[in-house]
Amino acid sequence: MSPNKLLLSYALRYPAWIILTVILGFSSAIFNGISVTLIVPLVIGFLSRDSLDLDAGPPLIRNILSFFGNSESENGIILMFAAVILAIILKNLTGYVTSLVSFSLAKRLVNDIRKAGIKLILEVDLDYFVKIKTGDLVNKVNQEVGRAASAIKTAIQLFITLITILIFVAILITISWKLTVAATILLMLVTWINQYFVRRSTKFGKVLSDKSRVYSTTLLEILTGIRLIKSVGNEADEYQRIKNFLDEREKAEYQSQANFAILGPINEILGILAILAIVFLGKAFLFQDVSPKALIAVLGIYLFVLNRLIPVVGKLNGQRSQFANASPSTAITANFLRRDNKPFMNNGNQPYQKIEQGISLEDVSFSYPEHQDLVLSQVNLWVPKGTTLALVGSSGAGKSTLADLFPRFYDPVAGKITIDGQDLREYDLRSLRQAMGIVSQDTFLFNTSVRDNIAYGRDNTTEEEIIEAAKRANAYEFILDLPQGFDTEIGERGIMLSGGQRQRIAIARALLRNPDILILDEATSALDTVSERLVQQAIDELCRDRTTIVIAHRLSTIQKADQIAVMDKGQVVEIGTHEELLQQSGHYSRLYTMQFDRGPDDVITQAVNNALVRTSYEVRTRLNPMIGFLQLVVDGLVDNPEEQFSFTEDAYNSALRLLKTLEFFEESSKTEV
Repeated sequence: MSPNKLLLSYALRYPAWIILTVILGFSSAIFNGISVTLIVPLVIGFLSRDSLDLDAGPPLIRNILSFFGNSESENGIILMFAAVILAIILKNLTGYVTSLVSFSLAKRLVNDIRKAGIKLILEVDLDYFVKIKTGDLVNKVNQEVGRAASAIKTAIQLFITLITILIFVAILITISWKLTVAATILLMLVTWINQYFVRRSTKFGKVLSDKSRVYSTTLLEILTGIRLIKSVGNEADEYQRIKNFLDEREKAEYQSQANFAILGPINEILGILAILAIVFLGKAFLFQDVSPKALIAVLGIYLFVLNRLIPVVGKLNGQRSQFANASPSTAITANFLRRDNKPFMNNGNQPYQKIEQGISLEDVSFSYPEHQDLVLSQVNLWVPKGTTLALVGSSGAGKSTLADLFPRFYDPVAGKITIDGQDLREYDLRSLRQAMGIVSQDTFLFNTSVRDNIAYGRDNTTEEEIIEAAKRANAYEFILDLPQGFDTEIGERGIMLSGGQRQRIAIARALLRNPDILILDEATSALDTVSERLVQQAIDELCRDRTTIVIAHRLSTIQKADQIAVMDKGQVVEIGTHEELLQQSGHYSRLYTMQFDRGPDDVITQAVNNALVRTSYEVRTRLNPMIGFLQLVVDGLVDNPEEQFSFTEDAYNSALRLLKTLEFFEESSKTEV
């Protein structure tokens, strides 16, 4: 489906609005034509009724004037004057209502298209996001969709303008078709000259869309990687890069506006030249058809109608330029809304209930879309209900890829995964994923309160359930130390919390959901020793009586697993318990030896590292609430002087506790030495 047809399909969802817009636009054009036709006879009749002898004039003018009776009488002039005023009022009233209806229709279209885009983003497979930049998506939903919807609004205005032009042209033809042919040729020349600027407008519109996309993508990358930028001192280079994009975008916007602004002056100059030419031609064409007495009146009516038509033609050219300028966005939006060029997971129709026997992987092979190399090859595993399967192996062995197959982020290219003998592809996706809890090393938290993050994805959660989940996840104590407890806003991606605290919030979230199947993807790999111990305790609580898949680099965290599968190059090369695998002296034994066999120097180094880690953890634990208290005061969120003093005092006390903690560790280190 072409871009215009796809967007037109959204517009046709509101046929009543479109019909109303067309009717109002047509009515406005009719009232405009009546007022234009009557004004010149009214003025001439008011100044000199003898000059209003149009009995030999064009039929249209004679018929309109005959409606008002004897136009040379005082009553005829008054009636004509009232008709002109009424026509002008109705013309502007219908034009105003048309603008409101057109604006409302455009807003509805923007909302509909954005909703469709957001719905598509939420439904499309993860593989789509691997191939596209987030900033590009944001630009499409925000900028390109708005410009595409404005193109539909401009198309409706174009149609209304065309109706007005046709009515004016009909009036001109009835006055003199010869003169109208000549005027049309002149106006076509004006339009041909305008076409050059329309083509330029299309070019600038495409450039502007490209620059806006690159700018949005670059800005999002800078915001996402701000920590890295600051850590390497690259602020100046990044500023220069975004500055160059802004300058290029400003230049494109200026060129687009300059191109659009020049249309008015050019149309005015060409219009005046066309009118002067028509005056000379009109005398020659009308001299034989109209009496000399009425020549001035008829030529005046013609020129007045034509003079009102020329701005409408200029408006049409401007609208064509706007439509052409928005056409690249129309194509971008239409391609974005297409579903046939994006990956979507087929949904089963069987609701997931509860695991009764276990999970089976039968000859599972997998390669990423558009890649030929297999990441997994003929994997066979059996995970009984209520047991823990640990996946270990070197980086790139396929552990995380295998874990992604359980919630159907991807489907195997060969073989199948079943729960109680039922293929995962036959289950309803929503019910299947709601029965799974996933905790990974890259924990995502929303920029909202701790309470909302714990309760995310679960409706009708009570305060008691949230507190209980926090306690079981070893998170309750540090949450209470936050400035506003469970109501504390934790910042973008939970930046106010440490890594271990974020992990425990994620575990509390999983505990609250009470998943049937649990997937832990290196949940403790990025943590220090103290945080790892606290998180591991929370994980042990989370895994109790659940079917669990664990991916771990630290073998100390999975020694109690019911079975351990060792992966290498996408295949399961060993499987068994911790003791069984050590006795085999294979891959697992070598991994274990590399992690745990250390000399005396390594032991001392590890002890020092543990002390440093413990100190770091304690310092961060004391600093977090202190920073939170001070942030509230600095941001001006506390208006009451007493509350300001209270928060400042709390921060002071936290600083004292931090100082005592550091003194304690200093004395401890001296004693150990």
